[in-house]
Amino acid sequence: MATVIDRDQLQDLVAQGALLVEVLKAEEYQEDHLPGALSIPLAQIDRETVKTLDQEHPIFHYHAGKLDWMAAGLPTEGENAKRPRAGTVARKDVPVCALTDRVGQVRDRARAAGWDAAVAVNDDHVVLGLLRSAELDKDADQPIEEAMRPGPSTFRPYVPIKEMADYMTQHKLESSPVTTSDGKLVGLLLRSDAVAQAEGCPDCVRKMI
Repeated sequence: MATVIDRDQLQDLVAQGALLVEVLKAEEYQEDHLPGALSIPLAQIDRETVKTLDQEHPIFHYHAGKLDWMAAGLPTEGENAKRPRAGTVARKDVPVCALTDRVGQVRDRARAAGWDAAVAVNDDHVVLGLLRSAELDKDADQPIEEAMRPGPSTFRPYVPIKEMADYMTQHKLESSPVTTSDGKLVGLLLRSDAVAQAEGCPDCVRKMI
């Protein structure tokens, strides 16, 4: 019986040189797979294929799967790895602030850095709120917790940039936080960046939202 492991445990095993085997269909493997993973589709696993693997090491089952890995913004290989995604296009230098900060302080810091937006996060860098131009123009002494847009819509790093561009245009979102599955900030994706990147990637069409 294989031992079920989580993402952190898998990363530790990979660092130790563990062999990765993906059992999804071959076409899914070709699109995205964990770095260095072999492809043995589940339908093809039998005694003969098992014999080709190292029998002296334990078997682990990464139950959360590939999407969990990708949702954490971790690297993959395959056809999609060459295409722009939300996580690669999102700007990592977006200003961040705490709930107890004041609007005036954050506004001055953000605009001095060339930004008209900021993201409110906690000590673990988990996204709590978003401030765009309208929020940054509020009373300078107002706490961020009162001024921000709480619980903004967030997107995972693996979403194709074409889908992000279409979604943001349709819903008139000028910017959107990109977060890991744990809610931690990866960066802020600007609609203008998403649209520009999508125009240069006509085949980035797989639906992930």
